[in-house]
Amino acid sequence: MENSDMTTPKQKILIVDDEPDILELIEYNLKKEGYQVFLANNGQEAVTIAKKVMPDLIILDIMMPKMDGIEACRLMRSMPEFKNTFMVFLTARSEEYSEIAGFNVGADDYIAKPIKPRALISRINAILRRNVYNEDNFENKLEIGDLVIDREAFVVFQNGNKVILAKKEFELLYLLASKPGKVYTREIILKNIWEDSVVVTNRTIDVHIRKLREKLGENYVTTVKGVGYKFEL
Repeated sequence: MENSDMTTPKQKILIVDDEPDILELIEYNLKKEGYQVFLANNGQEAVTIAKKVMPDLIILDIMMPKMDGIEACRLMRSMPEFKNTFMVFLTARSEEYSEIAGFNVGADDYIAKPIKPRALISRINAILRRNVYNEDNFENKLEIGDLVIDREAFVVFQNGNKVILAKKEFELLYLLASKPGKVYTREIILKNIWEDSVVVTNRTIDVHIRKLREKLGENYVTTVKGVGYKFEL
């Protein structure tokens, strides 16, 4: 099912939750902000609707029937059309494994239940206006060794072969590769990639570094023990 305003919308947001009260609360507050809102009751329905409307942001509950949020996120992240789509988990679960599982499948952020409308809107506004890179300080395409990192197309090629990275993985690689040899502290990485997200921890950075190494090999990102990470050939 889907909903849209008669006014000119800003960006499109898909909300996925099996609790009608949660859907109604978030929908009401997002529409007040001018967003175009679409609703789904489970992961399967979310994938179907997302393919039709191509949302800018998808808010996914974790525990849902038919297909849970983790699996839905994993599935959509495997589709090229959603590689740049923001995906945020909505959950009351506070266990660390839920957070790590979410980031492992490509989540950009978390929003905790119970929903606080003003905090929710503030977080979503911040997520959708994120632009990690300053246009004056970064080149649009980096060619380093056997890697080509194209910021405009949001793709990475290694020895001519396309490598699929989740949005945050790409942003992290681009940040490190923009200044080879420079050591980025965890604090700087968090500030540049995740900004003011209150749920992101050092463990989150470790997960994304591990995913980059799995996809690109061990030769690019070096750990500087007790400090942070750097890119080198």
